[in-house]
Amino acid sequence: MFHWDRGLFLTAAGLAVDVPRRQKLGFMSHAHADHMGAHELALCTPATAALYRHRRGAHRRTREMPYHEPIEIGPLRLTTYPAGHCLGSAMLLAEDGNKSLLFTGDYKLGPSATSEEAELPHADILVMECTFGRPQYRMPPRAEVVAELIGLVRRCLAEGQTPVIHAYALGKAQEVTKLLTDAGIPVQQHPMTFAVSEVYRECGVDLGQVSIYDDKLRPGHAVITLPRGMKAYRLAGIENPVSIAVTGWAVDSSTKYRQKVDYALPLTDHADFNQLLETVELVGAEAIYCTHGPQEFVEHLRAEGYNAFPVAGGSYQTRMF
Repeated sequence: MFHWDRGLFLTAAGLAVDVPRRQKLGFMSHAHADHMGAHELALCTPATAALYRHRRGAHRRTREMPYHEPIEIGPLRLTTYPAGHCLGSAMLLAEDGNKSLLFTGDYKLGPSATSEEAELPHADILVMECTFGRPQYRMPPRAEVVAELIGLVRRCLAEGQTPVIHAYALGKAQEVTKLLTDAGIPVQQHPMTFAVSEVYRECGVDLGQVSIYDDKLRPGHAVITLPRGMKAYRLAGIENPVSIAVTGWAVDSSTKYRQKVDYALPLTDHADFNQLLETVELVGAEAIYCTHGPQEFVEHLRAEGYNAFPVAGGSYQTRMF
């Protein structure tokens, strides 16, 4: 039904799944660069299609797959389900009449301010993203982290400082923006981020009181820029900055030192360790293939009696089933 060649391929349909190399036919779970290829024809949700064309050019050909509306590609029935990672992110369920396979892509369970909440259909085979596949990556309750973020930003503003939040231009930046504006805190965004936010707006996501940062700081505003380390993350004209990173890795207290920020808060758009285990239980697959995560998560699943296998860059095996 499928094989692995530096990425997942649904063999009978000739469909590459989240393969960043150009393919004749490719499914994209979401519009982050490491999951997109400049395919001859890309299958994806309508929101991902809009973000894909924004990032890779308006000429890109897509076949849109709204959630829960199956299509037929060769002998396979393909259906997308919300993944909760960012706007338009999707899991892919493939069925051939005998077996079913669920590919999660990057995902997160539970609520989001700017993306659809994830859904987990049953499948016989589960191919799952396992970034936080170590027990220490159990996130604190989301409401607590959001409250900490809002409290920190308000405190900075009250003390005449400028809260500068580092977040990926697509997904995390819009999530943080919406959380802040819903709390009555206006936001200025890095120009690259603001361009993505305009696509969100065109897709019907209201981010509240947000504007582009044009080298002039507006009083009482939080600023959202790119992650530190990206070439263009610096913004001119910011006085008394307090830098804040928002990442699941912040569960580790050393994160703020590694990322060279004043604060690091564990707000994530990936499933944490507990959610990974919940996923395995809810999907009920007879075989589980783990990608983008540590080998020890596979070992943990095996110890719990699951039929689990690692997949990492094709180094384990090229044909999985």
